[in-house]
Amino acid sequence: MEILWFIGTLLAVAAATLLLLGIRRVRLIRMGGINVALRTHLDNPRGWHLGVARYHGDEFTWYRALSLRNGPNRIIQRDGFEIDDRREPEAQELYGVPNGAIILRCRAELDPPRSKRAFGGPDTVVEIAMTPDALTGFLSWLESAPPGRRLPYAS
Repeated sequence: MEILWFIGTLLAVAAATLLLLGIRRVRLIRMGGINVALRTHLDNPRGWHLGVARYHGDEFTWYRALSLRNGPNRIIQRDGFEIDDRREPEAQELYGVPNGAIILRCRAELDPPRSKRAFGGPDTVVEIAMTPDALTGFLSWLESAPPGRRLPYAS
């Protein structure tokens, strides 16, 4: 009888975790989020992480899809951020990026980062995969810095 209770408890915890992940994702999407995959370790072709990203002022905040963390996992600051390259996903990358995604190789020159989760540092490189519609919004956000700010080149 104890084994059945233990298995039932494990199943209930697993169901609750899946429910929380689903609620979190729906909440982020409804608050203006877009589906984005992020890769920080470029030497690993299997290093893509799916998530939801949002624009918040001068920050592009990214929330990992399979995380119960309440805050963003990565924060990308607009100033000092540049797009180095744009490409189509390779065959081994198709599993980990949104359908029809375009991959941007980006660099930030933030030293020091503004928060513990901020993306940046001297010549830090990251790849971001997003759909063409999301890319249009991302490029608009990147180029729409207030007057007097240094505008990075967006390809």
